[in-house]
Amino acid sequence: MTGSSGFIGRALVARLRKDSFQVTELSSSSGDIAEPATLRQFVDQTYDHVFHLAGRTYVPDSWNDPLGFQRVNVLGTANVLEYCRIHGVQLTFISAYLYGVPERLPVSEACATRPNNPYALSKHLAEQICAFYAGYYGLAVTVVRPFNIFGPGQKPHFLIPQIVNQVRARQVIRIKDLSPRRDYIYIDDVVDALIKTLDAPKGYNVFNIGSGSSLSVRELIAAIQSVAGTELPVVSEGEIRPNEIDDVYADIEKARSILNWVPGITFKQGIEKMVFEESCL
Repeated sequence: MTGSSGFIGRALVARLRKDSFQVTELSSSSGDIAEPATLRQFVDQTYDHVFHLAGRTYVPDSWNDPLGFQRVNVLGTANVLEYCRIHGVQLTFISAYLYGVPERLPVSEACATRPNNPYALSKHLAEQICAFYAGYYGLAVTVVRPFNIFGPGQKPHFLIPQIVNQVRARQVIRIKDLSPRRDYIYIDDVVDALIKTLDAPKGYNVFNIGSGSSLSVRELIAAIQSVAGTELPVVSEGEIRPNEIDDVYADIEKARSILNWVPGITFKQGIEKMVFEESCL
């Protein structure tokens, strides 16, 4: 598994080991994923499946370093695909939301991809390489497009940890914009979906992974305060981000019908785990 030390990677490693799978971890401390030499250390080992999670993910950073995101996310994915091609290993690739301003709701995998930031562009290009290797080399590749993941251990600059930490500190909740609506999916449900890709059909498959509904930032804050039992004041700067998307939520019927996957944790249950059971790192 690449990206084993990341937010999703840590949760997936724990789940795989709990389910008695043998896991080999590759993290940033193992080397640069964009360099072929990094994967050569594994040439004498035999694997049934590779989960490719390594990559740069924070969208604001991608605007300042688009080339760095392309290098890690595109070239790194090509490097992993080449390893899988040579060794005949099937692959699950963690992609991202790629639909930009959606043409319709809910968003299905058949909707046009419209990357609207350098991070999404890097994942879009990586998906194209995945499709090429599947189509021309016969590699079994499953692409997962998660919507907005949240859960314990997520970095504090992401929206939900920001709000949870402000609530815990009993601070005024300060936010840039209360209006945007997103589809929030709990980390354990994402891990469940990834596990199910082990039995995905051969060939090239793409799956949306989300809750199938959306919440506004205003509703997020209200839900978090309800769980925490607080009534803290909320201050919005009214700052609308460039290329903002007003509302988005996933059509998850394909994952339901082919992977036999459905989300099992409600937003409230996920927030309870963050507020009461774990700390936001």
